[in-house]
Amino acid sequence: MLRRLLARTLAGTPAQCEICRAWPAQPLCEACVARFAQPQPRCRRCALPVPAGTQECGQCLRAPPPLDACHAAVSYAYPWSALIGRYKFHGQPGWADSFATLLRSTPWVEPALERAALVLPMPLSQQRLAQRGFNQALELARRLAPGRTDAGLLLRVRDTPPQVALDRKARLANMRGAFALEPLRAAQVRGQAVALVDDVMTSGASLFAAAAVLQAAGAASVTALVVARTDAPG
Repeated sequence: MLRRLLARTLAGTPAQCEICRAWPAQPLCEACVARFAQPQPRCRRCALPVPAGTQECGQCLRAPPPLDACHAAVSYAYPWSALIGRYKFHGQPGWADSFATLLRSTPWVEPALERAALVLPMPLSQQRLAQRGFNQALELARRLAPGRTDAGLLLRVRDTPPQVALDRKARLANMRGAFALEPLRAAQVRGQAVALVDDVMTSGASLFAAAAVLQAAGAASVTALVVARTDAPG
């Protein structure tokens, strides 16, 4: 399936693999995808790695997050961390094609997309959008579900300090009140299956805050789809 998706997405685009430098190849060659993107057991609620046969991590059992499911393609580690950094911080939105293909090939992602009536990208603050020039989550969502992606329903209503230096508890507090639904359209969420799309999940604070807003508005289910997940709680 992955081979077919890669061929369809990147056909006619000769390139050098950005990981192993094979030439000619796609931006992500099949050998590197097979080597660095092997599926692994993950918590069904937050996508942290778990032992085989385990459905939920201990943290989600103790305090279930406001997500019904969460799917991640890869761990946020070599080589993906560097490639995502180039995508997000160095003005290379074309990487959305390869990352969306990688995500679609991840187990359970296609069924989640098929169920979702609404596919919502995680919104950026106006300041960060101006800095980057594009919303990386929106570019991914448009490629995953172009007909159902809605960039105007979930809003970022409060800018927040960077999360990097904060522990998990502080990150969760930092994100409270950061998101809201467009007031005249909030009723569209009621009873619907919603997919939230982002590039990286660290502590989950941003996704949890957005999911809580959707749950409060009556969403039937909220599933997060992310390209990369850190291997330890942030």
